[in-house]
Amino acid sequence: MTTMGAGMDGQVGRRRGALLAATTLAAALALTGCGAGDSGSKDTAGSAAEAPAANGGEAGRDAAAGAPEGAGAGAPDLRVDQRAIIYTGTMRVQVDDVDSAAREATAVVTRAGGFVGGDQRRSADDDDAVAELELRVPAAKFTDVVEEMAKLGRQQSREIDTQDVTEETVDLDARIASQRARVESARRLLARASSITDLVSLENELGRREADLASLEAKKRRLADLTALSTITVSLAGPKAKATEEKAETGFLVGLRGGWKAFVVSMTVLLTVLGALLPWLVALGVPLTVLLVVVRRRRKTPALVAPVSAPPPVPAARSAP
Repeated sequence: MTTMGAGMDGQVGRRRGALLAATTLAAALALTGCGAGDSGSKDTAGSAAEAPAANGGEAGRDAAAGAPEGAGAGAPDLRVDQRAIIYTGTMRVQVDDVDSAAREATAVVTRAGGFVGGDQRRSADDDDAVAELELRVPAAKFTDVVEEMAKLGRQQSREIDTQDVTEETVDLDARIASQRARVESARRLLARASSITDLVSLENELGRREADLASLEAKKRRLADLTALSTITVSLAGPKAKATEEKAETGFLVGLRGGWKAFVVSMTVLLTVLGALLPWLVALGVPLTVLLVVVRRRRKTPALVAPVSAPPPVPAARSAP
């Protein structure tokens, strides 16, 4: 009896072990299927969870790399050399020789590591000549080049503007990272497409996301160019060149002067038109006037009418005696 009881206990244990193994295998298969379904649903939704994670990770790495030592978490970076700043300048310098000054300005920009982005010349005479140069120089050499341009002659005006685009640059970096994650998600979905309809739809979505990514990257390159190379617009004017900007004047005398100028211009135009029409008036008006005079004279001359003779008187009838 003891031997039979032990055998029965062994069989029951083996059955329980087999049942437990089967249950464990079924649970593992169910979890695997749920995980695959969840992954597919996440990819179908456009990797909405991946983008914020990548966005936050990229922003966190940028903040950690740019934060000064000893600063707390989330502290703003106030160092000027770590910020993205666009410098632009506009100058007008009066020089004795415009061509010579333009060549010297080009040499200064070249030595600073920049180049001439535009060159426009207006010259009716050497004294009235004007050259407008658009200079692109490294941001670190911006101030030095501005001072060199002022030494070319007598500086008449100067205007320096700055634009801090640090926040816009950081925002673009985050958006680019998020958009790259969306592109990769669309590519994974396209690789698993099982029907023509899904294939066409995913290809269109992938093309749209790639176009958005290219647009963001182009904006980032544009900002990088503007921050790396500053722009200086220099106007080199001859000794007798007139200033391009005139102050606006108001008042009664200004209005009277403007009205008189308009009246003179109007009378000049009217006299010009009359001068152009005078030959035609002489050529056509004289014959027409003669013709009208002749017609009027003919209308005033009385017509000759033959006299009508009166009928003879009728004798009165006599009464009978």
